[in-house]
Amino acid sequence: MPGRFIDVQVDPAAARDPALAKKLTEVCAVDIFAQNPDGTLRIVEANLDECVLCDLCLEAAPGMVRVVKLYE
Repeated sequence: MPGRFIDVQVDPAAARDPALAKKLTEVCAVDIFAQNPDGTLRIVEANLDECVLCDLCLEAAPGMVRVVKLYE
């Protein structure tokens, strides 16, 4: 089940990059990102609503990650 408050979107090419996937996994304090066995990026949907909007993922992958607020 996707998040109720935010959605995280990652550029498909970035999600296939094991080095970037590792970086995103390391910077996220609430474990929204994880790596699949092949090194690609996986979004842990159960953790989406734990996001604290710290922007560390946006800084780690400029222009490749979007955090979409589902509320106003």
